[in-house]
Amino acid sequence: MNPRAQVSSVFHLDKCIGCHTCSIACKNLWTDRKGAEYMWWNNVETKPGTGYPTQWEDQQQYQGGWEKNGTQLQLKMGGRGGLLGKIFHNPRLPTMDDYYEPFTYAYGDLTNAPAGDDQPTARPVSMVTGKPMNIEAGPNWDDDLSGSNIYAANDPGVVRLRAEEQAQMFAIEKMVMFYLPRICNHCLNAGCVAGCPSGAIYKRGEDGIVLINQEQCRGWRMCVSACPYKKTYYGWSTGKSEKCILCFPRQEAGEAPACFHSCVGRIRYLGVLLYDADRIESAALREDGDLAAAQRELILDPWDSQVLAAARKAGVPEQVLTAARRSPVYKFVKEWGIALPLHPEFRTLPMLFYVPPLLPLLAQDNQGVQKQAEEFFTTLEQARLPIEYLAGLFAGGNAEEVKAVYRKLMAVRIQRRHASVGDLADADVARARDLAQLSKETIDAIYRMTALTRIQERIVVPPMLRDQAVEAGMDPEVYKQEMGFGRRQPPKRRW
Repeated sequence: MNPRAQVSSVFHLDKCIGCHTCSIACKNLWTDRKGAEYMWWNNVETKPGTGYPTQWEDQQQYQGGWEKNGTQLQLKMGGRGGLLGKIFHNPRLPTMDDYYEPFTYAYGDLTNAPAGDDQPTARPVSMVTGKPMNIEAGPNWDDDLSGSNIYAANDPGVVRLRAEEQAQMFAIEKMVMFYLPRICNHCLNAGCVAGCPSGAIYKRGEDGIVLINQEQCRGWRMCVSACPYKKTYYGWSTGKSEKCILCFPRQEAGEAPACFHSCVGRIRYLGVLLYDADRIESAALREDGDLAAAQRELILDPWDSQVLAAARKAGVPEQVLTAARRSPVYKFVKEWGIALPLHPEFRTLPMLFYVPPLLPLLAQDNQGVQKQAEEFFTTLEQARLPIEYLAGLFAGGNAEEVKAVYRKLMAVRIQRRHASVGDLADADVARARDLAQLSKETIDAIYRMTALTRIQERIVVPPMLRDQAVEAGMDPEVYKQEMGFGRRQPPKRRW
């Protein structure tokens, strides 16, 4: 056993309202500068939809993530020889059309227009060429268009469904959508780290945050191809790659990341998990449908005496172990089992988990009211989004994983309906708990964590203890003396 600490997250999709406040907070803080206009370290997609960049889930096109090669793992884009052959021409990179051409508006045409009878307009101008352009795409161009025969119909997850399931999704009475916020997953088996030819990308030992060394990066952009989630971006102005840093400067000061702190729907939970680093490869080698369960097995119990002893021996600080016992992420993922990783079949072992959306059900019997627990679970098979679609997103195609989560979520709904409305019999509520294999106390705990918690319970930032991390590699006094020196770029407006 080799315990390590990893700062992890859970996004509760039932609570996301698609307001994009998280995206704007991140953009204003980190990527509001020349060369980073198209970078959205945090973006919110409408599902079903093609996402950002377009069809990022289609690894037949982009060749991101890992694949099994016998008893070993290898990058889909190839080994070292394959990487070397693509350094000067990589056909698997997203193009500007897959993102969008950054634009602004000629506001001077409005403010400086002479008096006249006509209304002046501000035409869109490319932030790359500086010339007028027609806007054809944007970071959330398909926002709320889940019924579109352009965007939703080309969702790679929809394309994989059977023809009758696709037809079912686009029936007028079954139109539905949900929002999918995405940031860097800070994976345990990160493809970007393995794919970087210059070794510029690394995973911090004390908290697992994946970062790019800007001094070492040579702009080969292999990280963009290797990341199946397309959360690494190339800065066309600096010639360096950049990505979400999980706001580690804020966390080192005890503050939540900007997107977490600004979230209107309070969908975001953050905490530290302990995992067994010795079992990463064996977990990533499991079959697609078993990967979500294998990742749960990697997570260690922070109350287990043997785990604690091994963690202390491995150098995990006592304060981090205390934070791990308070982690809401551990509850969602391991204790309650209602949060799943996004596309585990990419085999990067992402450490951002999602509580699937409990979408509206179609009720045609009993005048639209289900009377028994069994009827709730039966309607799950007739949900507006096919279970196979959600299984393709969150369980590597394993529908039973998703059904198990939904049985628990529905049990919470039934018990709370019984408590607030009182139109269900006690026997039906008990039957729902039995089917979900949850106790009444556990359901109350899930409800409280979902609906009633304060920010201190939803976001448990572990002590970063940077002084101890520095001591492991150099004299802290020398480090302090060197801080603040180096090359600096003066802040400039982008216009």
